[in-house]
Amino acid sequence: MDLVIRAERVITPEGQRPCSVGVAGGRIVAVESGTVESGAVALTGERVLELGDDEVLLPGLVDTHVHVNDPGRSEWEGFDSATRAAAAGGVTTIVDMPLNSLPPTVDVESLAVKRKAAAGRIAVDVGFWGGAVPGNLGALRPLHEAGVFGFKCFLLHSGVDEFAPLDEAELGAAMRELAGFGGLLIVHAEDADVIDRAPRPSGPRYADFLGSRPREAENTAIARVLRLARETGARVHILHLASADAVGLIAEARADGVAVTAETCPHYLSFVAEEIRDGATEFKCCPPIREAANREQLWRALGDGVIDCVVTDHSPCTPELKRFDSGDFGEAWGGVAGLQVGLPAVWTGARQRGYTLSDVATWMAQRPAEQVGLSRKGRIAVGCDADFVVFAPDEAFVVDPARLRHRNPVSAYHDRPLAGVVRSTWLRGREVAGEPFGEFLVREAGS
Repeated sequence: MDLVIRAERVITPEGQRPCSVGVAGGRIVAVESGTVESGAVALTGERVLELGDDEVLLPGLVDTHVHVNDPGRSEWEGFDSATRAAAAGGVTTIVDMPLNSLPPTVDVESLAVKRKAAAGRIAVDVGFWGGAVPGNLGALRPLHEAGVFGFKCFLLHSGVDEFAPLDEAELGAAMRELAGFGGLLIVHAEDADVIDRAPRPSGPRYADFLGSRPREAENTAIARVLRLARETGARVHILHLASADAVGLIAEARADGVAVTAETCPHYLSFVAEEIRDGATEFKCCPPIREAANREQLWRALGDGVIDCVVTDHSPCTPELKRFDSGDFGEAWGGVAGLQVGLPAVWTGARQRGYTLSDVATWMAQRPAEQVGLSRKGRIAVGCDADFVVFAPDEAFVVDPARLRHRNPVSAYHDRPLAGVVRSTWLRGREVAGEPFGEFLVREAGS
């Protein structure tokens, strides 16, 4: 074997146990219970890594919601900085969103531009979402055949004019088209009409911004998506769920046979509206961070399995776009940059609520991989890619944005104490240490 990792604590699909994990040709070829320390006969290889007593071996995380913004807005992030930050945070696979880059990924030609921009610059494995926008219905199947993992749409202005929202008729048409070839629609679910009726956001008060994006906007949009999914038979995924009121709608639809999954994000599980100070526009995101009671309901829905996974929705920008000069939530760009700190942020909240590292690995590695059909990612099991995180769960640190690998030092987690430090990250059996050897991933046949 090329590599053997021995640890008293390895997170496998069967739970945490002492194991020796053998790697050959970039794949896991053996997972043997027990280690030398526990009295078992251990595997051997050309290189043997013995983890310390304070370390746990996790599967590499799969983050299916990352805005790399490259090409076109690479001053916001970029493939080089994004994938280095991912690796520093234990993420070995990302799937890039189709908007905020120029051009947006709405046809095969723009997908080729995106891949060319990323070639030779990625430190982890990278896949791509396509976009569903007005006028590109005929481009969806070719994009699917080119290997994108699904199609993102908005039901209100996306924040950039070149990625327009779908109205109800266009949304239904996109679902019928995707149902015809088994494609997946992923939806930013906020209702434009509800938000148009709400007060306009302006000024530094977070309470005013929260009032401009009411829960009703999410609830109404999700209900529409589920209704059309029932009618068309399309597979749908609800992005960045922030309103816990919609959890019952999702559970009911799933019980009725609707093919629906849902995600939430570390910032919705970490922060609460009551504690966001006025002018702190680093916390602005859409949908917004809501109240403490809502956060606890999201945690319960995650534990109950109604929310399937946790991904970052890493959406960075330059400091100027956050309007720290005025602190005006109406003018600031919306998005939380959290790619590198997602794992410790979720682990910090999870351990406080009695969840385990096995739970975290399920939410942040196994289920995101399953959701996009990456059968060899997200698990420490024979046949999977040898993607690992060496994690020290009891080591604490305080987030310093200047030390993160993100392109810009802007973070809602600034000065936040977190539990859990990534000691090293391994991609297909090689430690990620600077050389960009990530690969492009495409949708697997039948997924």
